[in-house]
This record gives sequence, C-alpha cells and structure tokens, in this order.
Amino acid sequence: MLLKDRISIVTGGSSGIGRGIALEFAREGACVVIADKQESPLRGKYHEKDVTTPTLQEIQKLGAQGIFIKTDVSDESEVDQMIQQTVERFGGLDILVNNAGIHIPGGSQDISIADWDKVVGVNLRGVFLTTKLAIPHLKKSEFGRIIQIASVHAYGGGAGPAYASAKAAVVNMVRDTALEVGEFGITVNAICPGYIETAIQDYLTPEQIEESLEKTPLQRLGLPKDIGRAAVFFASDDAEWVTGTSLLVDGGASAKA
Repeated sequence: MLLKDRISIVTGGSSGIGRGIALEFAREGACVVIADKQESPLRGKYHEKDVTTPTLQEIQKLGAQGIFIKTDVSDESEVDQMIQQTVERFGGLDILVNNAGIHIPGGSQDISIADWDKVVGVNLRGVFLTTKLAIPHLKKSEFGRIIQIASVHAYGGGAGPAYASAKAAVVNMVRDTALEVGEFGITVNAICPGYIETAIQDYLTPEQIEESLEKTPLQRLGLPKDIGRAAVFFASDDAEWVTGTSLLVDGGASAKA
C-alpha cells in the first residue's frame, strides 16, 4: 500500500473527483477525512446517476479509516475547526487535497458580482485558507504533501471569467507555495483535470458532451478514479522529488494546439 497509515484531508470528498480521490487513497491504506458541505453524494443527469452511498461508507467497506466533517472551505472558522478535528482524531496530518470547487456558468456580462465572489471564494480563497491552516501541521509530518485540484481551464478560456481565473491562480499558487515550504520537505503540486464524468457536468448539453469526447484522443471521457490515481502518485513516496508542477490529466485533449 502506497499510503499506509498516512492521514489525509480531501475537501469536496463527498462527490465526483473528490470522492474518486478519497476512495483511491483508502485503497492505498490512508486515513481519509472527507471535508464537504454535505455528506450525501451529488447525483447527475448524465453521470453518477446511481451513486447513493456516502464516501465514508465506501471507505469503510475497503477496510480503511475515515471521518466526515461538514465544512464550507470559504469559511475560515469552519476550515480551522476541520483541521483541528483531523489532528485531534488521527494525531497529525500528512496529505492535503484541495478539491472542493464550484462552477457557475456565464460570461462577464452574465455572471453577477455575487456569483463571481462565490466562485472565487470557494475555488481560490478556500484553497488558500485550507493550505495556510494546514501547513503548520504538515511541517511536522515526514510525508508532507499538498495537492491542489485545478483544471485544464487554468490554461485557456471557455469556462467563464471566475472559474478560469481562479483555477489559473491556483496553478501559480502551487509554484509560490512550493518555494515557501520546500525547506520543510513538503511537496506542492496541482492536477488539472479535463472532462471528468461527474454530476457537476449537468450544466452541459448532450451535444457539448459528445464534442468533448470527440476532442479526446484516448476516445473516452475521464473518470474520478483517473484523477484519484494521479493524486495517489503525488501523495506517495514515488513523487518525493516532484514539487511546484502541474499535471494535465485530460486524455490528451490539450495536446492539439
């Protein structure tokens, strides 16, 4: 097991990519804290239509340890309490995965200022808050890892000014944080997923989904497990000399200029 007995936090771990990461961590022997606003998984009209059991229940089926902590990552006090509960329950923290994110469609003339603030509050401020508050505990770990879930939209437009801007900022925050914490042996990396089959894709049309498939050289859409395995790599000893980088996991969709 690549992550045996390592203590991890996965924000947004109840559904989608976060759920996929949490389950792969559990398969590799990690203790997993699922930090999310709700414990029940989202169900989509295109993907994850039959997902009903909480992530924690699936983790326990795998014989791993875990807990669910209700958390709004844009709220400093809730993030602080979540991290403190993690440390009190398991005795420390080794791995932080900032996955929680939201998307509100709309261009600059469509999205409201309130919705802009909401997207940036979760997708950027939440990443900063959780990272900031976790670092003092990660410094005490022999295996300190921070993994930020960004997006292919960090490198291009098309997902709206709030979402794309926040994800691009997360990629650059990875570089900055890696420089800051490298002396403590903590690695910091980002995963940039392409199209992943999750309930968050409900805002798309069937035609748009088919178009995404046609643009993917590997001829299938991504699964939460695909991002989970990339996260396992970054969290494991195999990546102990990899930091400050971002990995595109998109089936090759970004390969064509």
